Amino acid sequence: MLQVSPKMISRLDDLETDLINRRARAETEGWRGEIEGIDLTLTLLRTKRDETGRRLRRPVVNLGIPLPRTTTTAQETTP
Repeated sequence: MLQVSPKMISRLDDLETDLINRRARAETEGWRGEIEGIDLTLTLLRTKRDETGRRLRRPVVNLGIPLPRTTTTAQETTP
């Protein structure tokens, strides 16, 4: 899944405004199929913006650098 950069949230707001304007025009013109498509796009856009906001509020977890496992021989493990 594509993740939106937090810097682009304002761009998502601009896209939402444009879609709302396009939906209003589609209503006045009677383009029902266009209205359904715009509604779906608006839903997905708002979901993506909400996900991006949630990612911003999550703390960053440092997992460190993984180290290679040490191998033990069979002689070392038998008593």
